[in-house]
Amino acid sequence: MTEAAPAAPTLLTAWKAAQARLKDGRIDSPSIDARLLLEVAAGCSRTDILADPYRVVTPDQQALLDGYIDRRLKREPVSRILGRKGFWKIMLNVTPDVLSPRPDTETILDVVMLAFQPHQAFTLIDLGTGSGAILLATLAERAGARGVGTDVSTEALAVARENAANLDLDNRCDFIRTEWAAGFGEHSFDLVVSNPPYIPSGDIPGLDPEVRDHDPHLALDGGPDGLEAYRELAPEIMRILKPGGTFAVEIGWDQGPQVKALFEAAGFENVIVVKDLSDRDRVVTNGPDPRTNPIPKM
Repeated sequence: MTEAAPAAPTLLTAWKAAQARLKDGRIDSPSIDARLLLEVAAGCSRTDILADPYRVVTPDQQALLDGYIDRRLKREPVSRILGRKGFWKIMLNVTPDVLSPRPDTETILDVVMLAFQPHQAFTLIDLGTGSGAILLATLAERAGARGVGTDVSTEALAVARENAANLDLDNRCDFIRTEWAAGFGEHSFDLVVSNPPYIPSGDIPGLDPEVRDHDPHLALDGGPDGLEAYRELAPEIMRILKPGGTFAVEIGWDQGPQVKALFEAAGFENVIVVKDLSDRDRVVTNGPDPRTNPIPKM
C-alpha cells in the first residue's frame, strides 16, 4: 500500500509550527513573531490567517518562513529580519545603522499629543533622530508641524530620509548631519525631542542579544553612568527651545531623578518624570503628563 504524501502546509499549520519552534527556543512572544514572519513569507495578512486558515502555503513560501524562523532562533529581532518596524501609527524601514523603534519611546508621543493641538502650527527638532521615528510620527499626527532631524550618522540620516519620503512627509522635514543641535540658533523650536543613548557602557554586554548584537552601539552607549548625553543635551535644549516651548527626552527606567536634576540645573522649571505603560519612568519633560491628563481624541 502506497503511503499517502504528507498534507501541504496551510496558513494555520505553518503558523502553529513556526510558533512551536519559537516557543521551544524560548523566544518571547512566539505567537506574534511567528505571525509577523508568516505574513511576509506567505504574502498574507492577519485577516487572511483568521478568515482563510486552510489556504495552502507553497514550498517556496514555507522555505522562506523556515529561514526567517532560523534567524529568529538566533535572536535576530523580527524588525531586522523584515527590515521594517511599526511605531505609533506609522511603518518605518530599519537597517543595522539605526535603533529599532520600541513601544517605550511612544511615551514621548503621548506627551506631544497633549502639548500641541491637532491643527496647531509649530516647529520641532529631533536630536539623534535615527530612523526618524519620533519626528515622523509627530508630523503624521500634527499637520501643522514642520521639523528637523539631526544625527551624527550619515547612514542613519539616509534611512530617515527614505522613511520620510515613503510616508509623504519629506516636504515638511529636513535631516542634517550634526552633533545634537550644533549650528542651530537660539530659541529656534517650539518642541525638542530626543531618545539619546542612555545605557551605561558596562551594562551593554549583559543586554539581550536582540539589542546587544543588532542595535548600533552608538545609539546605546550613554557613557560610564549612562548620563553623558543628558549632560550635553540639557543646556543645548535650553538654548534652542523657544520661551514657553516643550521638551521631552526618553530615559532609562532608573534615571528619572538624575536626568530631572540635570534639566533643572540647566534652568528648566516644572520638570516632571512621565511613566510608560509598564509604570516605569520613561520620559523627562516640562510638558503635560499623559498619565494624569486624558489624551484628546482626534
